[in-house]
Amino acid sequence: MKLLVATGNEGKLRELVQLLAPLDLDVMGLDQLDNPPVVAEDGATFADNARKKALTLARFSGCLTLADDSGLCVDVMDGAPGVFSARYAGEQGDDKANNARLVRELGDIPLNQRKAHFHCCIALAWPDGRCETVEGRVDGLIIDQQRGSHGFGYDPLFLVPEYGKTMAELPADIKNRISHRGRALQKIVPLLKTIVQD
Repeated sequence: MKLLVATGNEGKLRELVQLLAPLDLDVMGLDQLDNPPVVAEDGATFADNARKKALTLARFSGCLTLADDSGLCVDVMDGAPGVFSARYAGEQGDDKANNARLVRELGDIPLNQRKAHFHCCIALAWPDGRCETVEGRVDGLIIDQQRGSHGFGYDPLFLVPEYGKTMAELPADIKNRISHRGRALQKIVPLLKTIVQD
């Protein structure tokens, strides 16, 4: 069975393909479609954006479609950057600029007050308009200096206290198990399994 993963982010697609590997699915990315529609992520919540992307691309492709919207929420910044995480510093997906702005905004705030979480909403949509959503999160702290070379986005600044490492320092198997995306996918996998078996 084909499953379209509605993302143009190579890092995210790679992560999702790894997480979905145990299922008997032919996973494809947007790059395998001819002129897919660009879906504006203008929702007020991660769930709004994930549902909109999944439904739009399921109708366009005729395939079961998985889309996620995720981001970083920092407590002392009232949940920012939130749904604007990918475009926090302006240009979509400029990790370097986004990370630099985050460090700047947090300034002299001590580490113990830099609580944050990654939040992910995954939507699974059928071409007929049905849609299911699940959510996942992981809590951590924002550090000043980037550490690690794995992952993408804010991973090098996001310290997971129980491991003493940033998301970008964790091996893929641990990251995939504890990450916001991993936790959301763990909730959607049983649904995907039933679809594959039907």
